[in-house]
Formats: sequence, structure tokens, C-alpha cells
Amino acid sequence: MTKKLSLLILIALTALLAAACDSNSTETLERKMFKVRIENIAKEYKFADSGVFNTPVNASSPAPLAPGGAYEFTVKAFPGSKLSFAAMFVHSNDLFYAPDGNGISLYDNNGMPVSGDITSRIKLWDAGTEINQEPGLGADQAPHQSGANTGSADPHANVRLAEDEYSNLPSVNEVLEVTVEPTSVNRFKVKIENVSSEHSIHTSDGNVLAALIAPGVWVVHSANNPLFEVNKPDFGEGLEALAEDGNPAVLYENLKEETGITHLFAPGVFVVHTASAPVFRAGQPDRGEGLEALAEDGDPSMLAANLNGKDGISLVGVFNMPVGSSAPAPIAPVGVYEFEFDAIEKDYLSFASMLVQSNELFIAPSDAGIKLFESSDPISGDITELIMLWDARTEVNEEPGFGINQAPRQSAANTGAAENGALRIVNDGYVYPNLSDIVRVTIESN
Repeated sequence: MTKKLSLLILIALTALLAAACDSNSTETLERKMFKVRIENIAKEYKFADSGVFNTPVNASSPAPLAPGGAYEFTVKAFPGSKLSFAAMFVHSNDLFYAPDGNGISLYDNNGMPVSGDITSRIKLWDAGTEINQEPGLGADQAPHQSGANTGSADPHANVRLAEDEYSNLPSVNEVLEVTVEPTSVNRFKVKIENVSSEHSIHTSDGNVLAALIAPGVWVVHSANNPLFEVNKPDFGEGLEALAEDGNPAVLYENLKEETGITHLFAPGVFVVHTASAPVFRAGQPDRGEGLEALAEDGDPSMLAANLNGKDGISLVGVFNMPVGSSAPAPIAPVGVYEFEFDAIEKDYLSFASMLVQSNELFIAPSDAGIKLFESSDPISGDITELIMLWDARTEVNEEPGFGINQAPRQSAANTGAAENGALRIVNDGYVYPNLSDIVRVTIESN
């Protein structure tokens, strides 16, 4: 046997011995159990959009609406949304204009935006918070009272129709014209015009008055009765101040507290691995293995199937069952996903879950994943700071919570304009909450 051949055999045996030692080392590493908990800690909101209207068109400061004047405001609304608003009839104790508790649908049965005159849907209501006096003459009405919130409490104390309570009340269409006009995707301009004359109210003492409309509030909603419920007492959230004194501030502040996008997280995939960037790589396009379906439609099945069995991946799992639930579902606020796995010292954890009110955003750690051991000790505790909001760049983003191609509103899976971009942390010009305000991720080991 030549010296050269002997040397080659020695090298080969050394390599085999090293591999065997490495294999035995891996096999003898202690396996630890881990449990990951993903909690939705976002706030659940009642309303999609709300606001106040108080400055007439072409005016420079808030004021009641006189004949010939108009209030205008723009609302954001997706299919299924309804509009409600309320504004005081000034020459009264506590009368106000509003639709009924159902509100006004901003889309028809085919999902098309409505447009045109909606005045017929507006009524004059009695807030039931103060005893009525003749319109235009009452000493406790806003134009005559000594201060806000004067007058005796109404013994009936229920919101009710007011149109026939006094003979000198003008009909709604003699005072108001309300129109709605779509201006862009999910945007509507609402115009409230005072179409009355300077002699709309005739009082019993022979005076003639103009009908005035005070500043008010508006709200976009899905459930009924956002501002009041007919034949029920005022909710005590500010309608009284609006209807008695033309002050919308308290009611608006309460609406604002309940206005926003309720964030949900969809079922996802988790991976235990030693491979580099097993799910995605930042700065590169989606690999076409199923991340698109997860990020756009909340479907983790394709990604899980394609990752299973790949080199450097020891385990692939799906989390889709909220704790306490008997069926797969997204997690709403206070909802939780949990999953368990075992791992050894060399392993990393990656996972991904769709932010539902988006086109294709998902939460995940860095593309490298989370190192499961530090100095041979398994990690434990809150790891939320290691989670980021990623943009898969497979579909053009729309405003979160309002896009018609986002999962809660799209006509079918995989709709929306293709983007074909490089995956990155989201940076699309829209506003998103801090992840620490909407999700908490913890890991335990034993």
C-alpha cells in the first residue's frame, strides 16, 4: 500500500470518526420540553370610525348650522357598515336629528356603495332627558337658558320620536337634506344641509324663528343602537349634553374610546430547526411554499406540508385551535394559541401567524428563528420583543381593517393585486399598532 493511499484512508477514517462522534453527541444531548403561548392582548373595538362635525362649510370656527349652511364630513366604511349621527334641533329642550337605531347602510345587498339623498331615513327624536317646552319659547332651551343642563328631568325618561309632540315643529325634510357620496374605496362624504327658511318655526306668541342645527357626532358601526335605543333611557354617555345643549364633546370622547380596528391572529405554523431561515429569508421574495396562503388567507396547511421533512427541520406543527375551543379559528382579543414541542441545545424555533386585518402581514421572529438554549440552559419567559410584523410582499397592501381584499372582507381566497416584492418588515405608509400592544408571546421549558 502506497503512502498516498494510506494517507487518504486515514483522512477518510478520521472524517467518519468525527461524524460518528458528532452524531453520538447530538443523540446524548438532553431533550427539553417547551410550551409556547401566543396571546391576543389587543383591545376589542365597537366602532370602525367616528367623529364630530361642528364647523359649517366655509366657516372658520364651530357654530350651529343656519339656513343655507352645511356640515360635511368623510367616513371610512367597509361593506356591511352602517352610519349613524346625531345633531340637536336647537330651539328645543332635548330634541335631536338622527337615523333610527339600525343606522343607514352604506352598501347595498350586492356590496356596492350607496349614493344620493338619505333624508328620508332621518327622524326627529326626543332624548327623554328634560321636560319639553314649546319649541322656540322655552326658558330652559339653549338659546334662552342661563346655563347648560338646566330644566327639569323628563318623567318619561325614554328616547322616543318627537315629530308630533308640538304642532309648530317643522318636518325633517323642511329642515334637513342629507346626502352621501362615495369618494374613493371605502370612503364616503356625508353632507348635512340646513334647507329651512328664516321663518320655519312659528311660536304661540307670534314670533317667527329660523330652524338651527347644532354640532353633532357620527359613527360607523355594524351592531345596532350605537347612540341610543328607542323606548329605552339615554345611555348616559353624552347624548344628553348633545341633545340639550348642542355639546357633542362628551359623546364623541366616549365614541372615540370605542373606535378602532379589532386585531385578530390566524392559525399558523411552527418549526423546530437547525437550518438557516427555514420559513423565509428577509430581502428575498416568497419561496412559493405556502407562506403566501398563510399570510394572505390564514391557511397554514400548505406551508406545513412543504416544510415537513426538509433537511435541518426536526419538527413542523400547526397551531389553529384557540385554548378552550373545539374547532380551529383565529384568536380574537383575550384568545390564546398554545403549542408544545421538545428540542435539544442546537435547535431554533420559528413560527408565523397572519395579522388578519391585513392583506399579507404576519407575525414571526427573525428569519433565523429564536435560539432555544442560552449557555446550555433552555430559554423561558416573555419573548414578545423577539417578534416582528413582516410583510410577505405577495399582495398590494390596503389600509388595515378596511381593505376589500383582506381576509374578513374579500370575495374569495387569494384575491388582490399581486406585488411580487422582497419580503421585509412592514413599511407601507399605513399605521399599525406596536406589537407589544396587541400580542404577548411567552415560552416555558421543563
